[in-house]
Amino acid sequence: MEKKIQRKFVREEAYLKIRNWILDGTLAPGVKLRDKELAIELGVSRTPIREALLRLEDEGLVQTKPNSSTLVSSIDFHSAFHLYSIVWTLEKLALSQAFGAITETHIQNMEQANEKFLKQMQARNRLKALDADHDFHTIYVELSENKELEKVISEIKSKLKRLDLYYFDKIKNVTLSYDEHKQIINALKKKDLDAALNAVENNWKSSFSRFEI
Repeated sequence: MEKKIQRKFVREEAYLKIRNWILDGTLAPGVKLRDKELAIELGVSRTPIREALLRLEDEGLVQTKPNSSTLVSSIDFHSAFHLYSIVWTLEKLALSQAFGAITETHIQNMEQANEKFLKQMQARNRLKALDADHDFHTIYVELSENKELEKVISEIKSKLKRLDLYYFDKIKNVTLSYDEHKQIINALKKKDLDAALNAVENNWKSSFSRFEI
């Protein structure tokens, strides 16, 4: 029984590691994925690597061509708008469910995350900036206490993170999202749910429009 659990652990770890490398750009679009090299890099056999690549292919993160190699999938910028629209719709639902539980402390935490976000954006530190942005939105998403909703939002945002990192240097007016976050905060301070929901949607829509592609 212990060995079975260990094998499952190795498979999951290999999958998560490769997935994270794709999402954060360590493995860029178009890069060839060779199971032997990945197995050596992670210190595992080729079997969990192959299983991980099959899972990642199902998720659309890798692509295997017949009688050819496995590649990291390209980023389809134009279809990404659909992911953005799903996120703002689900975040608005989460905020609606969390609204009554939001306290002054939560708002202060959002303000702190937003200030950190601004600082990292100005420093052009893409990973830390995206982490701060994630922290900002996660405060009210977690307050919804809707674990299924939280899970779906997290999965979609993982895919968007890959897009955001890849196009980070092409984002114009990078500090505007900071101001949009403040609009969400101000609406919450006024206990104006409609204004807060509109501000959340505007933040995500505007974030997408700021990509210079």
